[in-house]
Amino acid sequence: MHWRTRVTQLLNVEYPIIQGGLAYLAYAELAAAVSNAGGLGQITAMSLATPAELRAEINKVRALTDKPFGVNFAIGQHGTGYEKMVEVAGEMNVPVVTMTGGNPAPIFNILKGAPCKKMVLVAARRQAQKAEQLGADAVMVVGQEGGGHLGRDDVGTIVLVPQVVDSVSIPVIASGGIGDGRGWMAAHALGAEGIEMGTRFIATKECVHASKEYIDALLASTEADTTVIKRSLGAPARAIRNDFTEQILRLEAVTPTYDALKTYISGAANKKFIYEGNPEQGFGWAGQVAGMIQDVPSVQQLISRMVAQAEAIRLKWGQ
Repeated sequence: MHWRTRVTQLLNVEYPIIQGGLAYLAYAELAAAVSNAGGLGQITAMSLATPAELRAEINKVRALTDKPFGVNFAIGQHGTGYEKMVEVAGEMNVPVVTMTGGNPAPIFNILKGAPCKKMVLVAARRQAQKAEQLGADAVMVVGQEGGGHLGRDDVGTIVLVPQVVDSVSIPVIASGGIGDGRGWMAAHALGAEGIEMGTRFIATKECVHASKEYIDALLASTEADTTVIKRSLGAPARAIRNDFTEQILRLEAVTPTYDALKTYISGAANKKFIYEGNPEQGFGWAGQVAGMIQDVPSVQQLISRMVAQAEAIRLKWGQ
């Protein structure tokens, strides 16, 4: 079966499956594996310390795959300082640049004239419309089931995606709660022309930076074993429930200020769990789809399984 959509044509990929940015986890090994399996892999720029490190990581991806790949910029969590990183992506003719959080307009300005495709992660219809006005080639729409940073309105993927599809003319990519071929096909039924997955790609053999404890926590999770932190700061984000996230929630209930929370929600605290596996001193992002993760396949095995499952659904319904 062919999987041609505007997303596969835009990105020049076999399947409309995009790997999420995954702070401190999305490096060359994972990105290349996803691209080699027919999707679009990404590296996460803002987890790297300098433009030189980003340049090296891009070169590493290109040594591992000749397929298209993307570079993600999580601008909302880093304020300023990403401009030089974006310039590197433009200079190196990265095929795809994606943006999450914050105002993407400065990135569009830096990349003006660059050949890369530009996609913006949004969590509301108005954000999608603004991204289209700025010149985005596609939008990725995340519902409240997703892992990491979410929208403030608590709208689920199954409701949000068709609302965005009806409000923009550019391709829409569904994200949040998708981890297998069933979710993929459901996204197409909602009008999306592709999917983005984050949490599911963490539990793969090529996500080499994730600690055993983080992977084990995903495998042990049910759909109820995540929690939303940072809601008191107006920046809700979903993580695996553990001792540390419970501390964060208690602190939010008493002292809901950034100064009181900043060491608890920092990148350093994130790495304490995802790298070192310490649930008393750190946290790990995860969506509700964690409850569907039962194994740790290779990326190729995961995508092949998803394709087989999706094709069986298409045949069942005569599509």
